[in-house]
Amino acid sequence: MAGQQFQYDDSGNTFFYFLTSFVGLIVIPATYYLWPRDQNAEQIRLKNIRKVYGRCMWYRLRLLKPQPNIIPTVKKIVLLAGWALFLFLAYKVSKTDREYQEYNPYEVLNLDPGATVAEIKKQYRLLSLKYHPDKGGDEVMFMRIAKAYAALTDEESRKNWEEFGNPDGPQATSFGIALPAWIVDQKNSILVLLVYGLAFMVILPVVVGSWWYRSIRYSGDQILIRTTQIYTYFVYKTRNMDMKRLIMVLAGASEFDPQYNKDSTSRPTDNILIPQLIREIGSINLKKNEPPLTCPYSLKARVLLLSHLARMKIPETLEEDQQFMLKKCPALLQEMVNVICQLIIMARSREEREFRAPTLASLENCMKLSQMAVQGLQQFKSPLLQLPHIEEDNLRRVSNHKKYKIKTIQDLVSLKESDRHSLLHFLEDEKYEEVMAVLGSFPYVTMDIKSQVLDDEDSNNITVGSLVTVLVKLTRQTMAEVFEKEQSICAAEEQPADDGQSDASKMKAKGGWQQKGKGPKRMPKAKKKKPVKKKALTVPLPQAKQQKLKQANGVVGSEAAIKEEEDDISDKGSDSEEEETNRDSQSEKDDGSDRESDREQDEKQSKDDEAEWQELQQSIQRKERALLETKSKITHPVYSLYFPEEKQEWWWLYIADRKEQTLISMPYHVCTLKDTEEVELKFPAPGKPGNYQYTVFLRSDSYMGLDQIKPLKLEVHEAKPVPENHPQWDTAIEGDEDQEDSEGFEDSFEEEEEEEEGGD
Repeated sequence: MAGQQFQYDDSGNTFFYFLTSFVGLIVIPATYYLWPRDQNAEQIRLKNIRKVYGRCMWYRLRLLKPQPNIIPTVKKIVLLAGWALFLFLAYKVSKTDREYQEYNPYEVLNLDPGATVAEIKKQYRLLSLKYHPDKGGDEVMFMRIAKAYAALTDEESRKNWEEFGNPDGPQATSFGIALPAWIVDQKNSILVLLVYGLAFMVILPVVVGSWWYRSIRYSGDQILIRTTQIYTYFVYKTRNMDMKRLIMVLAGASEFDPQYNKDSTSRPTDNILIPQLIREIGSINLKKNEPPLTCPYSLKARVLLLSHLARMKIPETLEEDQQFMLKKCPALLQEMVNVICQLIIMARSREEREFRAPTLASLENCMKLSQMAVQGLQQFKSPLLQLPHIEEDNLRRVSNHKKYKIKTIQDLVSLKESDRHSLLHFLEDEKYEEVMAVLGSFPYVTMDIKSQVLDDEDSNNITVGSLVTVLVKLTRQTMAEVFEKEQSICAAEEQPADDGQSDASKMKAKGGWQQKGKGPKRMPKAKKKKPVKKKALTVPLPQAKQQKLKQANGVVGSEAAIKEEEDDISDKGSDSEEEETNRDSQSEKDDGSDRESDREQDEKQSKDDEAEWQELQQSIQRKERALLETKSKITHPVYSLYFPEEKQEWWWLYIADRKEQTLISMPYHVCTLKDTEEVELKFPAPGKPGNYQYTVFLRSDSYMGLDQIKPLKLEVHEAKPVPENHPQWDTAIEGDEDQEDSEGFEDSFEEEEEEEEGGD
């Protein structure tokens, strides 16, 4: 009778399958994520951008010979050992004999399927003589041969083999467990229990607990929760933070405290070097006791940041600490921007007057400080100091030039090549080319703005309380592309042309302009004169006709007068007929024009519907792409002379009311702008109808003087009244009316039947 049987793997063959799969699941993902990157590719990339970024601090730090690091070597050794074990196990699995094979007596007797009974008997005699135990043969093999012979010759054995795959009939179903038998052996029970207890009761809780303790200390942006709490407290306390206060709050982050961050260091020499830097910098208030902003770690971070903004030379022992602090600044300032936005949202949601929101100036100062930290410049310094070979002394020659007043990067780009070269004449040719290469790599971003109300019948009509969506399309170009276009335009304008051709073109332009200007003025006059003349001719004719007829009949009575009257009548009749035909043709033209206008309106309406449908589909596709796509945050490296880490170009995009100094939409951190990017900014429409003037801001988090500003005009209308009756809501009423009609018909039919019966 068939049954079930569970057994451990005595030979260890099944365990190899399990072990191979387990090792493969670990080795393959670990190799993908942990294998050290190829350093040659990075060196080639650095070599290609050397012309532009060769003087940047982060570039020079990358080129320094790195200290011997044993971690990549250890990773390679461990991963290679894992792959060696995986290949060894795969080889063992491939060489493992198959234990669970389908029983085939022909294979046991070394016969082809379909052999005759005579061939089976002959082969059985030969093999039995060879493997018979009495003649020194293998007893197990002899039993298999006898079993196979019986399966092919005995009717009952053959029937069992055909039905159940075994001459002995149905067998017990065996299930193998892919673990060796020694694990459940009583001799090894204590050792197995110790291993299980150590793995699941000691190692696993310690690993999970340490990971959880570290993870709960950080936010999703890898910022300490304590830092967020410090920023929230001081931003709420000082709603309008100037740059000096902002630097003080920024330096109070727990990332700079060795107690909460092991990467931050505190040296005994700090007690000597930091006071020296304070005296050199000056204007640092040390009297106010406001922990943690006045703690030693916060004071050190503040002094190092101020010395970086002033481009001061600091001792070598503090350079490493300054680099560590500067690398943390962009992420900390982004966290401060998030804190300010959260407080603004909380202030709007609450009606309490005591809860005051941070000002727009505080938010913009955070963004400005990010630019200053990356470029190593103070607040009111010229953006031209971001370029190489332009120092304070050279800057005076550029900004205070008699002919050219250059204050911004855009002013320098807008000059012609000859004027630019003459302005920077104090630079050598190599330095000038380097300045032009760096200037050409700077970004130039343009904005295309479109405001609408999504999920509404009239998307272009903004009503009170509606959710306004401003679609901003950002297009990034380099300054090199911009002034190359300007140079080509200037070259086209400077090309010599013949005087005759230029005069002819001017005359053509003037003639065309005059025709456009005079044509519409003449046409109305001609149209107005004709109807006036017709009215002057048609109105007095019947009166003149009557007078002449009376004179002809009563006084004159001559034939000449009659002929003249008949001629006048015929002329006047022809004139009236012409007027009637003109009126008919005019009415036909009016009907045709009405039809054409109706067709144009229908076509325009259909085009508008198609445009709205396409916009709706595009918005849906954008949302799906935003959910499915994960764009890389590696955009373009920033040119920064004094920043110790390679920084990518990121931007802030938001809408504000400059007149009221209020934030309209929350800042969107654009981290994926390579060539083009579409961003949706959403905010509720104002509560009162009218015209509103807003401003769309695009601010860089890395460059100074490259921010973009564009006005946004909104015309807000009254909200549509809620309809009390709608045709779609009358379905039940129509059904009731139909029911009443049917009931009335039935009543009338019954009355007719009763009358007929009464008549009978």
